[in-house]
Amino acid sequence: MNISKQTEMKKITFLIVSTMLSVSSINLLDAQTVHHQVTTNRTNFQQVNTSNEAGAQQKFQQNPWTLVYEGAITKNEKGKVAIHPVKYKLNGIDIAANVYTPANYDAAKKHPAVVVAHPNGGIKEQTAGLYAQRLAEAGYITIAADAAYQGASGGVPRHTDKPANRVEDIHGMADYITQYAGVDANRLAVLGLCGGGGYTLKAAQSDKRFKAVATLSMFNSGEVRRNGFQNTQVATIHERLKQAAEARAQEAAGGEIIYAGVASVTDEEIAKTPTDLYREGYEYYYRTHKHPASTFLYTKSSLLDLMTWDATTNIDLINQPLLMIAGSKADTKYMTDDAFSKATHAKSKELFLIDGATHIQTYWKPEYVTQAVNKLTDFYGKNLL
Repeated sequence: MNISKQTEMKKITFLIVSTMLSVSSINLLDAQTVHHQVTTNRTNFQQVNTSNEAGAQQKFQQNPWTLVYEGAITKNEKGKVAIHPVKYKLNGIDIAANVYTPANYDAAKKHPAVVVAHPNGGIKEQTAGLYAQRLAEAGYITIAADAAYQGASGGVPRHTDKPANRVEDIHGMADYITQYAGVDANRLAVLGLCGGGGYTLKAAQSDKRFKAVATLSMFNSGEVRRNGFQNTQVATIHERLKQAAEARAQEAAGGEIIYAGVASVTDEEIAKTPTDLYREGYEYYYRTHKHPASTFLYTKSSLLDLMTWDATTNIDLINQPLLMIAGSKADTKYMTDDAFSKATHAKSKELFLIDGATHIQTYWKPEYVTQAVNKLTDFYGKNLL
């Protein structure tokens, strides 16, 4: 985040909604289990998180494209995968993206391409970039873009997080990459990560430019914002909708923007978080792969759209080949299972489990990333003929 944005943010009223650190989340486990987790995790977090955060900062500062994932490109060399920062307009908003070209890239030839949609709170320099680079290493031209209103892309209010925008971002990446030199528009695929996976399922329902559709650790943002993670906030749906409506009214009247989400988190709060998704997510986004453009904040008024949206509505419109990948130990797997069962008209479909992986571990852990990339390249190879 640049200095002007920081100054702007200081003027905004932050309302930190405890979606991730709520009592309902704590209630997912009994008190004895939580106590055990806090006791066993706190020491480890306090010992390693300072060095992890410093390591992430060093990666960000040293990489010429501020990439923070392991094995990131540090320079473009002839005959190797290269990265190309680009900008384009989408509905009047500047979109910042990175295009990765494979080692055998020849603008005069035709190459298959993959659009990569980043997780909620994520940006192109994190796991979306990692998967874009690894798929480029497998021979694909790839694109990873920051969502409108987020990261290095334009749009105000900052951190607006509406499903229609995120779906449009995916269509926009397809618009751009299919016109990129050397791309075969008839061999275009899409990969959605976490929240980007849910939005990918929606985009693919209508966008038949995507000949193959894949998700990794799919997260149904609408369901979770509506019902709470693992359906722990069903009882407060209407109360939270009322608060979202009030936040929108305040914005419309020219008042300060209210933000939901988590602005920062302490080591102790990380250690106390009982769910793998959020505990490991905090560590990933705020420690090991921290980036100043990445944030867990979103405008509270966005909940008006998020809470009435669902990734699986009309999912039977997907008639392309579908691959859904999830960690066998992911506490978000129930969302992948639900979507997979409802995708009844897919030309073919496969649920691939990465044994032993949690949700966040599929973002970065080398052995799990390699399994996912190998499965993706096999899937795309068969379906982008």
